Amino acid sequence: MSNPRGTDGSLLASLPWTLAALTISLVPHVPFLPIWITAAFLGCAGWRYIIERRRRTLPSRWLRAGLALACFLGVLATYSSISGVGPGSALLAVMAALKLLETRKRRDQFVLLFLSIFLVMSSLLREQYLWSVPYMALSLLVIMTAWLRMSAGESQSARQSFTTGGRLLLYAVPLAIVMWVFFPRISSPFWAVPIDTSQASSGLSDTMSPGDITSLSMSNEVAFRVAFEGEIPAPRDRYWRGLVLTRFNGRTWSGREPSISRSALDQIEVAGEPVNYEITLEPTRQQWVFALDMPTSWSLRRTFMGPQQQLARMTPIDQRIAYRVTSHTEFSVGTEMSELYRNWYSDLPDDSNPRTEELAREMRAAAGNDRDFVDAVLKKLNREEFYYTLEPPPLGRDPVDRFLFETRRGFCEHYASAFSVMMRSVGIPARVVLGYQGGEINPMGGHLIVRQSDAHAWTEVWLDGLGWRRIDPTAAVAPERIDIGASDAAFDGVGQSWGLTAPSRLVHQLKLTWDAMNAKWNEWILGYGPETQNSFMKWLGMDDPSWRKMMLTLVGLVIGLILLISLLLMLRYRPPQKDEAARLYRRFVRKTGLTPRTGETAHAFAQRVLKSHAAPGKAVGEITSAYMDARYGHGGEIAHDRLRVAVGSMR
Repeated sequence: MSNPRGTDGSLLASLPWTLAALTISLVPHVPFLPIWITAAFLGCAGWRYIIERRRRTLPSRWLRAGLALACFLGVLATYSSISGVGPGSALLAVMAALKLLETRKRRDQFVLLFLSIFLVMSSLLREQYLWSVPYMALSLLVIMTAWLRMSAGESQSARQSFTTGGRLLLYAVPLAIVMWVFFPRISSPFWAVPIDTSQASSGLSDTMSPGDITSLSMSNEVAFRVAFEGEIPAPRDRYWRGLVLTRFNGRTWSGREPSISRSALDQIEVAGEPVNYEITLEPTRQQWVFALDMPTSWSLRRTFMGPQQQLARMTPIDQRIAYRVTSHTEFSVGTEMSELYRNWYSDLPDDSNPRTEELAREMRAAAGNDRDFVDAVLKKLNREEFYYTLEPPPLGRDPVDRFLFETRRGFCEHYASAFSVMMRSVGIPARVVLGYQGGEINPMGGHLIVRQSDAHAWTEVWLDGLGWRRIDPTAAVAPERIDIGASDAAFDGVGQSWGLTAPSRLVHQLKLTWDAMNAKWNEWILGYGPETQNSFMKWLGMDDPSWRKMMLTLVGLVIGLILLISLLLMLRYRPPQKDEAARLYRRFVRKTGLTPRTGETAHAFAQRVLKSHAAPGKAVGEITSAYMDARYGHGGEIAHDRLRVAVGSMR
């Protein structure tokens, strides 16, 4: 009696392809999955292959149930949930791994290949990178090959299955393109729909302590890309406003939660020409929306301006978004401030950084007025031995005192914090702005790349009669940081003293090329929304494109393509045409009135014709001889002529 859990090795030829399909479909999930799930999948795959190769028995039902329960509890403990992209991908990977341990027949392999397709498609829920297209093509090709290998005969090689799978996918490409182009788009691109990525994103924090921006300054990750409609502003005008910090506890600056201010926009007075541009912002999981200082209008929905003229969104930005902004680089904010707000923006904790407060009061008394005091502090930072570095020493208690009087080494955070404390020490309202400064122009894409290394902090002070004014104390210490930016400073050798290391020019050019390709991918493919689709339809000649017209066009094109593909398949797999000798021989057969039997040779048929007296013996012999010579011999045209004459003369 056979063991119901035993294997006979019948899946040994196709099982490696099934395992390959599962593995390649799991690859993009591996960076997001806990290591134990990847190890469990590899362990189950290896275990199942050994079972098939050695004709062992599959694990018992109780063991499989125990493993399934343990893995389910493991996913629940890891993610604290079973819903979302992260837990869903983990459960799908566990399901595929455990399904291997009960795979006995071909139909079980079909289920595994369906799971492979789900794993491939679910990777798009996290991100649709430029390499997603070749990855999907390769993974689907491997899955299709695994499918074909399950029903392939012994004479069919893996290369033939691979070629057939590739041909089938090529047949599907025109259908996919037509459906992608003409199917009515949703109101926002797919990657702009909020989706849980189960992965934290880097970005500016909503608090600032000396040392916070260092890690970002060392990061080469893209924060956002900017496409300008006209000329790109000069580097010293590229201040990308983010969030504003107004409270200081002696060491850390913090701000308020995003809130709507109906008067914030009215307080802005602009001058000069507006700057129009589009920002493609990478996910930050925060509500802050970055814009060139100072924004006056924006297209991003559910976005508002806060009381300190910072833009924020009602929901965190957990997917890449694109929005248009109009800004003015020449502006002023407010001209009047109540005593309540003046005290609030000048507040400092008691017994905090006393040496800084004493220095500020002495310099203010010597300056005579607020404007001269601001200039005096900037001159002090510029003329004395202060250094800009991304590797400053620790500060400890009273960090501003220690920075100004002892270490004198720091980066934008240190200088913005120290400058603001000095302003507040003499009653001048001050606040710290966090954002980015500069950006690198990509000559291949024509856009500006703002990286995490461009993270920056500066100060805004209130001057009577002028309102809020941007003061960047970093520019007094390291003007090259503002004039040429962090990227160019690294290449020019200036950044070496800051702690930056410049990559090779070749590697940098390759990165710029890849970035330009990514930008076009985001714009043309991922950003293919209703507006772009309507423009493309009009370019194709479709006046007033509506969803009904596009649906009818889509249905018509799909039907036409299916008919065309069917015709190509019919032409490819049509039976081969009979040659002239076979056609003439069929005429002879019809004249005899007899039907050849299955597998009957021409000589055997001739003998049967002679016995039945269905045709003259001489004609039968001549036709059979000429047919064999024309069909299988070397008679050529002469044999064909003999056969044609013999068949034609037979009555």
